[in-house]
Amino acid sequence: MALMDKHKVKRQRLDRICEGIRPPILNGPMHPRPLVALLDGRDCTVEMPVLKDVATVAFCDAQSTQEIHEKVLNEAVGALMYHTITLSRDDLDKFKGLRIIVRIGSGFDNVDIKAAAELGIAVCNVPATSVEETADTSMCLILNLYRRVTWMHQAMREGTRASSVEQIREVASGAARIRGETLGIIGLGRVGQAVALRAKAFGFSVIFYDPYLPDGVERSLGLQRMATLQDLLIHSDCVSLHCSLNEHNHHLINDFTIKQMRQGAFLVNTARGGLVDEKALAQALKEGRIRGAALDVHETEPFSFSQGPLKDAPNLICTPHTSWYSEQASLEAREEAAREVRRAITGRIPDSLKNCVNKEYLMATPQWPGVDHGAVHSEQNGAAAYRFPTGLVGVTAGGLTGAGAAVEGIVAGNLAMAHGIAPMSRPPHTPSPGQPSKAETDRDMPTDQ
Repeated sequence: MALMDKHKVKRQRLDRICEGIRPPILNGPMHPRPLVALLDGRDCTVEMPVLKDVATVAFCDAQSTQEIHEKVLNEAVGALMYHTITLSRDDLDKFKGLRIIVRIGSGFDNVDIKAAAELGIAVCNVPATSVEETADTSMCLILNLYRRVTWMHQAMREGTRASSVEQIREVASGAARIRGETLGIIGLGRVGQAVALRAKAFGFSVIFYDPYLPDGVERSLGLQRMATLQDLLIHSDCVSLHCSLNEHNHHLINDFTIKQMRQGAFLVNTARGGLVDEKALAQALKEGRIRGAALDVHETEPFSFSQGPLKDAPNLICTPHTSWYSEQASLEAREEAAREVRRAITGRIPDSLKNCVNKEYLMATPQWPGVDHGAVHSEQNGAAAYRFPTGLVGVTAGGLTGAGAAVEGIVAGNLAMAHGIAPMSRPPHTPSPGQPSKAETDRDMPTDQ
């Protein structure tokens, strides 16, 4: 009788899911074989060793949720993602069983964390792995602007010869001495502090503006704090951006703030493209109000010089959002992201998570405080009672192919067969709880990826 009641309850739960009703938010360890998907990548070789004993790992290689296979949308409990896919409220609502999203990198402005919170999805990031790389790249760009190495190299490639002092002066025109210059840093988080320490070694006088930083930090680092953004812009020979992007600072550098900068100042952005109004920047470069700019991030990515307002802008260095990257940093970020998913699977959300960026919103969700955590059964969390084979698994767009066949990922198009894992038929949806988030103003986030 008890067994029949158990099956009846489970059947009712499945019926609710199949009707498109998101299951209630529950907590506790997930079922031992949930599905975890890498949304916008193909390589899971780093994540697999961390997750293989607790989850099935699949990749989607998608640039939007329209390219994600229905099986992932219905059954994935965890999602790993880079910066090349965006999850809006509508996108998040397509996932029927998602409990945790981990951004492989620091920035999370490509995820609507408030909507995720309302849907019971925890959002995490990996904020520390690319601090050195981003700071080093920022200094490289700053030095390039001052010493004009990029333009001198380009001139030589084009056949320019500097055999006389007059020719050298012409080729190197605009190169400036660094010692005694003032570097203004907007956002003194992890990366901002790393840039400040490097800049001081080169002879810069460093000032910063960060309204979220507690008083006294400037004393420990030997820096000068500006009370307002306007004060920083007025006193800086070079401005470097190291703040996260949120609804309050979109186009922080615009026509109005550019006019507050010193005539002929430099601008560097390795944070987020949306911080700079590229149309206003292009105009300022053409007019000479800004002497030179270096951007690793752009309003529209992937960036192309052939289109957009910056295509004709002079004295501009652009790189393709790579300031975060080194082989070591990439491996560390992927491993830490996988460990965060593992903590979610084996522990409690959000208490077991290390870098949950929407924990505050998660705990404020009305459903959350009413959950009796001690009474929650593991099969009611995440993947319910549906088992997946161990390892990397996937299906083609047409569904399951045949016994013994599998592909490298769950993608919208057909892929070559790679693994001999026998496919399994599964119910169309998978229960899953979670909680939430909101794009916070965490200046500690490097520009990562």
